[in-house]
Amino acid sequence: MGLKAGIVGLPNVGKSTLFNAITKKHILAANYPFATIDPNVGVVTVPDSRLDFLEDLYVPKRTVPTSFEFTDIAGLVKGASKGEGLGNKFLAHIREVDAIVEVVRCFDDDNVIHVSGGVNPVDDMDVINVELILADLEIVENRIGKIEKKAVTTKDKDSLLELDVLKKCQEALINNKPIRQLSFSEDESVVLKNFNFITAKPIIYVANVGEDDVVLGENEYTKKVYEYAANEEASVIVMCAKMESELAELEESDKKNFLNDLGISSSGLDKLIFATYNLLGLETFFTVGPDECRAWTFKKGTIAKKAAGLIHSDIERGFIKAEIMKFPDLEDLKDEKKVQEAGKLYLEGKDYVMQDGDIVYFRFNV
Repeated sequence: MGLKAGIVGLPNVGKSTLFNAITKKHILAANYPFATIDPNVGVVTVPDSRLDFLEDLYVPKRTVPTSFEFTDIAGLVKGASKGEGLGNKFLAHIREVDAIVEVVRCFDDDNVIHVSGGVNPVDDMDVINVELILADLEIVENRIGKIEKKAVTTKDKDSLLELDVLKKCQEALINNKPIRQLSFSEDESVVLKNFNFITAKPIIYVANVGEDDVVLGENEYTKKVYEYAANEEASVIVMCAKMESELAELEESDKKNFLNDLGISSSGLDKLIFATYNLLGLETFFTVGPDECRAWTFKKGTIAKKAAGLIHSDIERGFIKAEIMKFPDLEDLKDEKKVQEAGKLYLEGKDYVMQDGDIVYFRFNV
């Protein structure tokens, strides 16, 4: 689907270390071809125990997990919205992502210099978020300057709607409020999409802690990150990027043993992948058989005909019906025939809204 999350942060917060963990993870991902799109983009597979179950049940020739992209975006410094540092490059790249993963330093280390001279996660988050707000505000005010007179004079319906949306955004941004915290009607949302505002993108914070704080899961710094994120109803993942980078080099069994010894159920990286997947509004359906078991990513609310097009445009064009099993039913009965005999094989039309965990066979004719 081409969806991607952008990893942002100030220098020396662990952003690149986290990205290295992601790229190492996808090299080791079973049955997934290694593909580096460019030096700062990594494809990450989404861990899914349901796919593991289907693989054991069908014993296919190959198994393909679902995936999405993480992009390591050039570092940001104060003044980026005015072109300081790599500001222009940073802002151009971040506009291309669908969600933001903001890495915040929550560890002390005299050997790692902090760009501001001391560890202060709230200040760090403010620096980045204010720069993003200023970048959006510049676009908003430039556009208002171009269309306001015409909109008011001509009373053109579309121009007036655009002006209203922009002024709504302007007021929020001036008050240091990101656009994602605003509510928009369907028509307003269509206008908003034309601008690709950075602060309209969903965000998740990664509190990067030292190895000693991993088991505890918090410290004095992470508490401040949680408080900050709560004000904008954003999620927080606490993890140690350094440890995740080391874990990513281990075989899966060794990794599980290491985490078990620490009393941790899943790695921080896996938690981040799940959280980002949900943040992007993504869900998964499956296609199964002796040749291939595959997980497919779709946006929540996708109808069956459009989901068929994710596999091939011909299937969408010639769509007839979708045969659907619910994963819990197959997991319980462990046999397709038994699912059918139990009356739990459903035949759905083109407007059926796909559900997470659907196991689908698309009937089509072209």
